[in-house]
Amino acid sequence: MGRVVFIGAGPGAADLITVRGAQRLAQADVVLFDALTDPALRQYAPQARWIDVGKRGFCDSTGQATIDAMLVRFAQQHAVVVRLKGGDPSIFGRLEEELQALAAHGIACEVVPGVTAAIAAAAATQRPLTRRGAGRSVALTTAMTREGQLQAGRSADTEVFYMAGRQLARLGRQLRQAGWAHDTPVNVVSRAGWPDQLSSDHLLADLAAAAVLHAGRPTVVVVGAGAAPLPAAITPAPAQAASPQLAS
Repeated sequence: MGRVVFIGAGPGAADLITVRGAQRLAQADVVLFDALTDPALRQYAPQARWIDVGKRGFCDSTGQATIDAMLVRFAQQHAVVVRLKGGDPSIFGRLEEELQALAAHGIACEVVPGVTAAIAAAAATQRPLTRRGAGRSVALTTAMTREGQLQAGRSADTEVFYMAGRQLARLGRQLRQAGWAHDTPVNVVSRAGWPDQLSSDHLLADLAAAAVLHAGRPTVVVVGAGAAPLPAAITPAPAQAASPQLAS
């Protein structure tokens, strides 16, 4: 009986994986990887069998039950199985279901955290999600439910919405209905952590204008205190191309 290591690959380029994540990845016999993980990560485990089990949004190219069964089967056949997830495994990564499936078969697990897209967006735009005296709380929310309903409210000083790119106009309207002012700052970042990441600034009343710019790209929407530019903000330098170096 082997073990399964869940590794957060980070939100984009390969060098956003942690040192521990890369070390565990190098031990893998089998890697089950998500759709948005950088192919360059294969260099850390060239001897492993790599299996694509990616999903995009709620369209399952590989069903969750199938992934659970694969993890159990491979762990029964190999010493180390890596489940490589985009971002952080514990943030909208379906980690709970997979841990439960493995626990039911007595399979040992380890979880290695990673950088989630909200943190990558804050870094790319040099806008801290928390602000002294103004931003004391942050909420991470998936904009859409599996049933296709938009969820948007006001529960923190800074709200970060994942998977919201196709619903920006509706998101803006619902947030205003939830009590956010029409002139609330909003920052939209698509493909955060990748060399081709894009960022745009809006007022909540004009959020729909971001739809064309970020169309078809994985997008996070930052609303409230953490979206505001710093008073003397320095324009972020363009992102450098991905490299195989590790991030600690």
